[in-house]
Amino acid sequence: MDGATEQSLWADQTIEALRSRGHRSGAARSAVIELLGRQHCCLTAQEIFDQLRGEGRRVGIASVYRALDQLTRDGFVQRIDIGADTSRFEPVHTGGEHHHHLVCDDCGKVEAFEDDELDRALRNVEGRTRYSVAGHDVVLRGACETSAVEPRSSG
Repeated sequence: MDGATEQSLWADQTIEALRSRGHRSGAARSAVIELLGRQHCCLTAQEIFDQLRGEGRRVGIASVYRALDQLTRDGFVQRIDIGADTSRFEPVHTGGEHHHHLVCDDCGKVEAFEDDELDRALRNVEGRTRYSVAGHDVVLRGACETSAVEPRSSG
């Protein structure tokens, strides 16, 4: 299954699961789900709000936060703390597909990456510690290629 199909499937499954749990269909929540279903990496609540407004969707920032809180509580969305009191959000896929994140401390850019060896190492930790790990976040911080070559201003 390609990435676009998987993302669309996540949005459809999430909306149906909420409906089957008795949640009413809210326009803001549906808009947030549909937007997250089209993303390849995590977004802040403000970025979600800005993109929805840019698409002409009439949603309030408080509605975006409420939708994200519910989706996180219900296990459909993962909240990722990237530091500096900033959280980002992305879909949780039922098949366990996931990626990790690189965060540039200079420009704030966030990039997704996958690493099979890292995932194997994390599974080994689970086996050695006998913990049943339900999930994990790996956020690596540093300077992106652009920031690493540009001199920092001293103010």
